[in-house]
Amino acid sequence: MLSDFDQYFQYQTEPTKSCLLALKDIILSIDSKITTAWKYRMPFFCVKGKMFCYLWKDKITHEPYIGIVNGNKLDHPLLEKGDRSRMKILRINPSGDLPVETIRTILVQAFNYQTERKL
Repeated sequence: MLSDFDQYFQYQTEPTKSCLLALKDIILSIDSKITTAWKYRMPFFCVKGKMFCYLWKDKITHEPYIGIVNGNKLDHPLLEKGDRSRMKILRINPSGDLPVETIRTILVQAFNYQTERKL
């Protein structure tokens, strides 16, 4: 039986499903210390037990995004703060080519911030 984390991806429709699975692989490839978790009914990625980022879909557009937990500490023009105090999101177009290098750059910056905080 699949975990809640894995079931989340299985119940998505294309092209969102493929996009989210690719994003999951990109996030996990950043560092071997990144683990998966199911929190707040969402697929989360953690570093040493601390929340790092998550995957979700916009309620209106239904497009996926990566939520960066300490995104307020990052400065990148593609990260959106909106009404969030701590999080920022990176929207992804599921029908287009993934901006892999941009995603990796942002995630490495977030990972470095997370690990420099002396977890």
